[in-house]
Amino acid sequence: MSDVARRRRSIRTRATAWVALIALVVGALGAAAFVVVLRHSLHDGVRSAAEQTLSTISSRVETEGAGVVTGQDDDLLVQLQTDSGSVVAHGDDAGGSTLSTDDGAIVVRDDERWLLVSDDVDAAGIDDAILVVGASLDDADDAVSTVIQLLVIVVPIVVVAMAILTWIVVGRALRPVERIRLDAEAIRGAGLHDRVVEPGTGDEVDRLARTLNGMLGRLDAAQSAQQRFVSDASHELRSPLATVRQHAELARLYPDETSLSELADVVLSEGTRQQELVDSLLLLSRLDEIAPSTRSAVDLDDVVLAEASRVRALGRVAVDSSQVAAVRVTGDERLLTMAVRNLVDNAARHAGSRVRVSTALAGDTVMLIVDDDGAGIPEADRERVFDRFVRLDEGRDRDSGGSGLGLAIVESVVRSHGGTVAVETADGGGARFVVRVPAA
Repeated sequence: MSDVARRRRSIRTRATAWVALIALVVGALGAAAFVVVLRHSLHDGVRSAAEQTLSTISSRVETEGAGVVTGQDDDLLVQLQTDSGSVVAHGDDAGGSTLSTDDGAIVVRDDERWLLVSDDVDAAGIDDAILVVGASLDDADDAVSTVIQLLVIVVPIVVVAMAILTWIVVGRALRPVERIRLDAEAIRGAGLHDRVVEPGTGDEVDRLARTLNGMLGRLDAAQSAQQRFVSDASHELRSPLATVRQHAELARLYPDETSLSELADVVLSEGTRQQELVDSLLLLSRLDEIAPSTRSAVDLDDVVLAEASRVRALGRVAVDSSQVAAVRVTGDERLLTMAVRNLVDNAARHAGSRVRVSTALAGDTVMLIVDDDGAGIPEADRERVFDRFVRLDEGRDRDSGGSGLGLAIVESVVRSHGGTVAVETADGGGARFVVRVPAA
């Protein structure tokens, strides 16, 4: 699209055109109404003067006779008629044809318009006499004509002035928007840390700039998270592949020192680890895109008790499940089981000797609490512990700390079910994970 076409479609141009059009329509209608009112007012004035003159002449005709009519000057049309329409007497300029006796009629004589008024009069020697008086409309018509000429000049000037004023005002109002547009256009994918200039005026444009900066901040954070995610995922996936390759090369170089069984164990172990990592990544990706599609009533206490029994059977730590109360939520049982398992396994991994799980109903919210008696989580790390591929210093070793996706899966599952998960300090100083999910 050409620059001219863009300019024609710009808000500034459209606003100016609309204001000019509205001003033209309003001005034309207002001018027409003013001319009509002015003409009517002037005609009423002429009519009042003619009626007053009619009353004066009628009085004189009744007292002095019809001769009064013949002495009227050229400023008036005066005729004295019989009821049959015959002219008995007339003024200097009212000779010729009989004037209309319709009150308020307008006639043209010698290219001049006259307003007629009439009334019955008692004239000596004339039965049913009618006196007709006409007043000239020339002055009124000249005044209306002059006003029309002025309005024809003034209305376009006002329209042009309104258009120019609108162009300037809209341009000044949109100048910060254009500045924001240029700033936003200059921001590229690699420069999402840049921001548009906020006018600081507190108006709609300022709020728009702040909203854009907020969006840029979120995009910047999402891009950084994506880059970290790709880097961490690549690193995590490369490790088992490197382990398999290393053992395969050793088996090839030293076949007598490496058995097929040992090589198979390594391949199966690293393959399982890699599969679990890929499955976790796919699950997180699906949870980011859509909410769980399977929804049903889930007895969360049964899920918690089953996971507690599983960890208790391993014999590494003691698991206290005496405070698990009957609670029910609505959601995907498979995902909820995975979240509970990740929480219990995480607690068992970092516990000194004891893990405690409990459930409770608080109003319309189900609470799941998992405590351990380990070293706990520093307050500064309690938010990022749910980020993907995050392992705190205590759990950096992959054999003990996992891939760093377990708690990220917990947070995604809980969030997809409309709940929240937070880290607190347990009574014994360890970590306490508190999950809150809407009750069924």
